[in-house]
Amino acid sequence: MKTDAYSALRGSKNARLWEASPTPISRCQLSCFGKRSVLGVGDASHKILLAASLAVGLLASASAVEPPATYKNPIITAGNPADPHVIRVGDTYYLYATTHGRGYDVLTSKDLVHWKNEGSAFDDPRGGAWAPDVFHNVRGDGKFYLYYTDNDPAHTRDEGGARKQIGVAVADSPRGPFVDTAVLAPGSIDAHLFQDDDGQLYLYYVEILDGFKIYGQRMSDPVTPEGERVLLIQPTEPWEMASGHVTEGPFVLKHDGQYYLMFSGSGADSRHYAIGYATSKSPLGPFEKYAKNPIVSQSETLFGPGHHCVVATPEGKLWMVYHQKHDGEINWRRFLAIDPLWFDDAGVLHGKVTRGTDEPAP
Repeated sequence: MKTDAYSALRGSKNARLWEASPTPISRCQLSCFGKRSVLGVGDASHKILLAASLAVGLLASASAVEPPATYKNPIITAGNPADPHVIRVGDTYYLYATTHGRGYDVLTSKDLVHWKNEGSAFDDPRGGAWAPDVFHNVRGDGKFYLYYTDNDPAHTRDEGGARKQIGVAVADSPRGPFVDTAVLAPGSIDAHLFQDDDGQLYLYYVEILDGFKIYGQRMSDPVTPEGERVLLIQPTEPWEMASGHVTEGPFVLKHDGQYYLMFSGSGADSRHYAIGYATSKSPLGPFEKYAKNPIVSQSETLFGPGHHCVVATPEGKLWMVYHQKHDGEINWRRFLAIDPLWFDDAGVLHGKVTRGTDEPAP
């Protein structure tokens, strides 16, 4: 049976390369494959010619195709960073994190992988600055609200007790400078502001006066609490108590009418730190913890993934920005990482964590 060589290759990788090649071989050259030419040259010669022509085309095409973009965790190590929060404004991502404790620097990126430190966004004379969260009030005054955790000057180290507080600072730009505006809750850490589809605002935070308990608070505006707060989550599961009894780092997503309250459990200085979630039909609960928590956790070569935020790309893909520990010992040596997050068809939230491997970039 006679077979036209080009027809046989159509739709194959070689044919696509033939069509795209800057130096394509001719259909005449291909048609010589498997039969003598009218010039009387034998099959072997034409097979050699064909192979050489294909090789030239493949090399030329390969050099013209850019390799797919990748990333490899860690993405940020400078400053021993942790507890990151990222927002996207236009085509730029802005990142804030726990670092030197004197406030927060702001870093910028176009791709979530390569970051530039733009300097201080908020200077905090009280010190002990942790776990920032920034809200862009697009549907309101257009300003940026920084929810900080820092030292409570009403309590000293010698007095003991809960020496932390959460408050809010305001700026006209995501780069700052943020101006301190109000203290929102003493004895608390890890604030996160969520805006519902109807525009209503809710503040989530962790009170540490008697254990690590996550509360929800309705807000009348970005700086003013309204009504009574509600206890939402506290440590009850073994994974939340593997190294200390801890539920902290709240972050809220809404998907198909369901509220997903994500949080980290166990001590952040340990390899057991991990991420889980709980769901509710209401932003203030009651929340039911996912039975298969945690959704991301340690492995043999990856330690203490936790205290994350979630940011969407312009294409709507969800990415988790979080920290990992350098090793499995009890310490505060951490770095920042990114990895994808997604919902399946049943509404189950999934994530993965990676370290030291090339992964497809956002």
